Parts: sequence; structure tokens; C-alpha cells
Amino acid sequence: MSRSLLLGTIGMPGNTAYFGLLDICDPKPGETVVVSGAAGAVGTLVGQIAKLQGCRVVGIAGGEEKCEHLVKELGFDAAVDYKKKNILTAVRRAAPAGVDCYFDNVGGNISNGVMMNMNMYGRIAVCGAITGYNDTKPVLYPALQPTMVAFQLKMEGFFVWRWMHMGRWEEGLNQMTRWVEDGKIKNRETVVEGFENLPAAFIGMLEGKNTGKMIVKA
Repeated sequence: MSRSLLLGTIGMPGNTAYFGLLDICDPKPGETVVVSGAAGAVGTLVGQIAKLQGCRVVGIAGGEEKCEHLVKELGFDAAVDYKKKNILTAVRRAAPAGVDCYFDNVGGNISNGVMMNMNMYGRIAVCGAITGYNDTKPVLYPALQPTMVAFQLKMEGFFVWRWMHMGRWEEGLNQMTRWVEDGKIKNRETVVEGFENLPAAFIGMLEGKNTGKMIVKA
């Protein structure tokens, strides 16, 4: 087992996916789970864990290659290319029964489109808001409250470190390790050679140039 897994699947990103999905979204067999940033270090794991829970999984990613990876290699039921499709319409087609759980890594218009497809009593775990990290001026989005009230949604933001303070960190790591050893969780990394390229790799990660965990190898 590669040591790099300790930086990804069997590390902080793995626990982020594990606890964020299972504790906050609490998916049930037969429900539909949508994850944005689905081709990233956390998103790839969220989708696979959701499949292990018996859910229909829809991933949102940028580009045909990433979407194909999600469906053909990771077992997602459907993938939406946000660069080419209207999110609200595309999610509605990919999740005709509606969305029960949304794992949000990106925020912005993508999340607004997903939320308009939520089922009654849907749950939303907010892990990140990468679409706005590089904004130089405030961006206005539609108010969330009317949708949340109308569909009686539950939305919760989180930092994964809460589960460390709760004494449950090893629980997540142990379960992720078992799934990897059993072949139930697949891992993909984007490896950049040379420690001097760390800044470029970090910027590339924020621009979505990675599939899976971005690793810099010294």
C-alpha cells in the first residue's frame, strides 16, 4: 500500500468524505446522492462510499475525461459536466427521482442548481466553496432560505477536525483502510514531480487540473 494514501484516501481527505457523508448527509439505501467537485480527492471517495451504502450517485465534474472516469472506473451512476451543461436541467435528468443528499465542495451556481432539485427533507453537507476562492469582488447568488424552507432542507458546514476532537479519527481511517484492502474503494492520484513545483501543483489543484489527490513527489 502506497504511503501517499496517508495524504489522501487513508488520511484527512478520506475522513472528510467518510464523516461528512455518513454523519451529516446520513444517506439511506435507495436514496440519490449528488457530489460536486466529484473528481477531486474528497469527491471521488464520497461517491464510492455512497455506492457502498446502496445509493444512486451523481457526480459533477469539469470535462468529459473526468466524468468518464467517475462512471466507468469508480462506479458512479451518472456524471454531469458543469462546463458544458446547465446544472439545474442536467441534474434533473441524472436524478429523475430528485436529490436526497448533496455533498457540496464548490458552492456558487453549481450548488444553486443542485438545491433546486432537492427532495423534501434533503440533507446538504457543505465541505467547501472553491468556486469563490479566487473572486476579487463580491458575487450575488439567489437567497437560499426560500428553497430551504419550501423543501425543509438541512444544511450543515463542517471542518473534519471535529471528529478528531470527538475521538473518532481512527474509526474513519480504519474503515477506509479496510475498504481499500478489500478493493471496494479505488484510488487515483495526480502526481507532480519535484518539490520546487509545489506552488504550481497547488494552483493546479484549485483550478481543477487534478483527478483524485494531487501529490507532489520530491
